[in-house]
Amino acid sequence: MKHETRRRVGFALASLTGLAALLIVLMLAVILLDVVGGGAGHVTWQFLSQPPSDGMMGGGIFPALYGTAALTLLMTLAVMPVGVLTAIYLHEYAPPDSRMARWVRVAIVNLAGVPSIVFGLFGLGFFIHFVGGGLDRLLSHEELYWAQPGILWASLTLAVLTLPVVIISTEEALRAVPLDHRTASLALGATQSQTLARVVLPGALPGILTGAVLAISRGAGEVAPILFTGAAYFLPDLPSSLNSQFMHLGYHTYVLATQSPDVEATRPLLYATVLVLLMLTFALNLVAVIIRARTRRKAANAH
Repeated sequence: MKHETRRRVGFALASLTGLAALLIVLMLAVILLDVVGGGAGHVTWQFLSQPPSDGMMGGGIFPALYGTAALTLLMTLAVMPVGVLTAIYLHEYAPPDSRMARWVRVAIVNLAGVPSIVFGLFGLGFFIHFVGGGLDRLLSHEELYWAQPGILWASLTLAVLTLPVVIISTEEALRAVPLDHRTASLALGATQSQTLARVVLPGALPGILTGAVLAISRGAGEVAPILFTGAAYFLPDLPSSLNSQFMHLGYHTYVLATQSPDVEATRPLLYATVLVLLMLTFALNLVAVIIRARTRRKAANAH
């Protein structure tokens, strides 16, 4: 009787889980079909290579594409060294009972749960007003130069947002390197630093790259943190310096959807922009999946 009850309960839970997964897949399929149907015909080379025109009711999205790429590149250059070094300290050097390591881990967990709009306010207060204002006072600028929204502050804000992704994925990659490899290296006379540089990091590199791609894909799709730190409503010119404002695909989508004087005229542009953003995000996530699969395959072949 108990076995039969457990079997029925297990079947019911499995059915509910499968139904929930099916609903999610169906909702995603409906969204994708709607976006592809409305935007596929408008994604042309002219659309990708031209700036917007006619009050953003015509033209293309090249400044938004360029701004998104430049922002993501700067974010990656800022977050990867800090995230990787933090993970190396936590996993390789911090003592098991280290209070500092415990505080850092608590901070990482809390940072991962902060709403993205809060990061935007943090970037406005800390990077723009505090750091930028301090630089302007230090360099005796008569007008605001660093204490204003710009691509540098937006990228640093996104770097703080994606920092937990990089740290956690790098720690997992370091943890996946077999202990025997470390022990063998140390037994042959290598120091801990040499073992880290020549054995551990090469073995963990695919996992670290996976974390980098995941951070890039998340940063490329975030809008709220850059609203206050550098994104521009309409700016056909490309950013020329680190304190320049820029256009962004996500923010451009928001503007087309909510600020257009003629919704029907901008609807095709809106769908096409959303499709490009989805293609970019899916491509980055696909790269992460491929890297992860190759890493697992190499690990399985090594054993």
